[in-house]
Order: sequence, then structure tokens, then C-alpha cells
Amino acid sequence: MCFLFPSYRGINEATMNKTIPDGVYPTLITPYEENGRIDWNALETLIEWHIAHGVAGFFAVCQSSEMFHLTLRERLELARMSIKFSRDRVPVLVSGHVADTLYDQIEEAKMMTDTGADALILVTNRLARPYEGNDIFKRNLETFLTAFDRDILLGFYECPAPYKRLLNADLVQFIVETGRFGFLKDTSCRIGDMKAKIEAAKGSNFKLFNANAATLLASLQKGASGYSGIMTHFHSDLYVWMCKHWNDQPDRALELQDFLGLASVIEYQLYPINAMYALQREGLPIKLISRRADARLFTESMRLEVEQLMGLSHRFSEAYRE
Repeated sequence: MCFLFPSYRGINEATMNKTIPDGVYPTLITPYEENGRIDWNALETLIEWHIAHGVAGFFAVCQSSEMFHLTLRERLELARMSIKFSRDRVPVLVSGHVADTLYDQIEEAKMMTDTGADALILVTNRLARPYEGNDIFKRNLETFLTAFDRDILLGFYECPAPYKRLLNADLVQFIVETGRFGFLKDTSCRIGDMKAKIEAAKGSNFKLFNANAATLLASLQKGASGYSGIMTHFHSDLYVWMCKHWNDQPDRALELQDFLGLASVIEYQLYPINAMYALQREGLPIKLISRRADARLFTESMRLEVEQLMGLSHRFSEAYRE
């Protein structure tokens, strides 16, 4: 691998060669108390629930965490507490990359890194405006990396908000050659795009994690390293099984994929309220409170849809128990 930018300060060879485990990385939601503050007890319970289901790690302070609706102090504290509750059992990746100006992004990234996270995940749409090309993206990334002197593995997230900016194979190759990046949460929902990115990163420690349930099995077959999406809050154990056994039990994996893909249409409901309701049904002390969605819009029909989905999900969990 040819590193284009050998002058980045404070970066050692161990970081350049660092990697994260394959598997499932839930996009952690933020539970709230009735007074609107973050409910740390509920967050700890949620993390324990996911770890019990065998997840490889967590993606915290992301869009599912409502990072655009949290203050800087809340984002930093959410990262610290997610790391604390994980207790070094699994890696915790954090984002919170929401600032507009490049200077503010760099300063916030330094503060987020100092929380002790295993990797810092940048949001692709923060490095260029919708009307700006990839040349601007590359230039801003170079500026960011030159000024960002923290020794931590980096990643990218193709966050849909405030607009979706997808990486192409050329950008992936450019990113890989910096020697700093080892993670991509892909939201393209297109097998061809994912395959091209995986090929562009071949031979490096850069891993692609699919956020789209319908294309999961096909993406794993093309070389994706796992799943990082919102459906983990409905049945993370099934995604863990898929990522572990898609290759050695192909027929069962195909059957499970049919269910996971269809089940994922629940995403078009009132998220994250519907996920919070599903977790309530699992016995977790999570209230139906969100800063991005109004729980009053969560209709009786929506509740029944979640209940019926979870009933079917439990049948698959019994059938695919490790």
C-alpha cells in the first residue's frame, strides 16, 4: 500500500495497521428520561442486551443516536458513557461529526477522540457541500488529516442527513491510501457500488459494513465485513447469526435473508420510536421519547405492526439460536 500522506503528525504504524472485528455494530439509539435528559440506566441496559446477543461492537453518537439533536456536551458524554458501559468487552466507534466549518469539525473530532473510543467515524457529507465535487472533498480531507493530530483509527459514515453523499471507488482508494481509515458504514443499498468499494480497498485493513438489510447477504458474498444498521434494535441476534454463518450454512442464510429483508420495511415507520417500542417489548426500560420523531404519531396500527414483527422475529430467533 502506498501512503500518500506520510507527514500526518502523531500517527504511529500500529494505528495504520489497526483493524476492527467483523460482525454486527448496532447504531445505538439515545434513550431519554421524561425530563428530556439522556437516560443512562436505559442506555446501559440496551448495551447489555446487544452484547448478550453477540454483537461485535457499537457505533455510537450516530444519526440513530440523534447526534444532530444533541449538544456538544451531550455528544461527548454519550460517547464516554457508551464506552464505560461496554467495559472493554467490545470496541466502540463514535461519530458526532456534525459541525459545519472545517475548523469546528477538527476541534470537535479531537474532543470526541479524547473520550477513549476505539475509532472515530467521519460523516461523508460534512466534508463537501451537495454542489461540490470530489476534488473539494479530497482537499478538505487532506486539510482535516493534517490538522488532526490524534492517534486513532478513522472511518466514514454515508449518513443520509442532512444529505447523502456516497463514496465511489476512486474516493475509497484515495481514503485507503492515507493509511488512516479502517471502516465504512455503507448506505448505498446497491450491490454494485459496494463491490466496487470493496475491490478498491482490497489488500488494506479498510472494511465495509452494510447498513441495508435487503442487500446484506449479497454484500457479505461480495466481501462486506458485517452489518451496521437500525434493524439491530429489533433482532440483533439474527444479524449476528447471518454474519457468522452465511458462508457455512448458505441455504439457511438465504431463508433468513428473506425474512430480514422483508422485516426491514419497518424502517419506513416512525423511527426511532418504533425501535424503542420493540425494545420495550423485549423488556428494556426505554421510554417512547425522541428529539427527532413525535411519539404522538405512533399509531395503534404501527404498534400492532411492531408487535407482529417481533412475534415472527422470536420464531426465527428460536430456529437460528446459536
